[in-house]
Amino acid sequence: MENLLDRLNAELSEVVDAAERSLVQITNGSRGAGAGTIWHADGLIITNAHVVRHRHPQVTLPDGRRFPARVLAYDAGLDVAALAIDAHDLPTIEPGDSRSLRPGDWVMALGHPWGVLGAATAGTVIGVGPSPEGIAGGRDLVQVSLHMRPGHSGGPLIDVRGRLTGINAMIAGPDVGFAVPVHVVRDFLRRALGRA
Repeated sequence: MENLLDRLNAELSEVVDAAERSLVQITNGSRGAGAGTIWHADGLIITNAHVVRHRHPQVTLPDGRRFPARVLAYDAGLDVAALAIDAHDLPTIEPGDSRSLRPGDWVMALGHPWGVLGAATAGTVIGVGPSPEGIAGGRDLVQVSLHMRPGHSGGPLIDVRGRLTGINAMIAGPDVGFAVPVHVVRDFLRRALGRA
């Protein structure tokens, strides 16, 4: 008889597998690599501003195809950037509701830490709202307790249903990470591109 942990493990693995279809790798010259999240099937990708740094990024899709990307919008204060690649019918993640996250909710961060492609790490939400004093200028962030590492930046933070709740942004210690809430990303896209 299959036990509860076996079922939970299988279900979470399926959630991660589905979300990884919209996880891309972003390279930016010799400065290393980060991640990105396919926002729209027509080639719109969201990542962190610090991943692209106004340069000429390259995007590698999960199927190995590589594209030059154009930076459409960039906000260093929010640490969000929107990129476009010449590709269509791409897989996306269903957006979730970052405002409904509660302390203790399980979340998973996807990315490419230290060059490990498609890695996932899991943990719990600490809180959602203004960042602690001295971190990120007090802007709204999802604060999480998980092992986020360099290379997770720009990748999706997902809930247990696989919905996008944030864009991984930074770490503040071995077990504390921060993500830009998905509602902040939506507002950024509305202001910058007239779409969400």
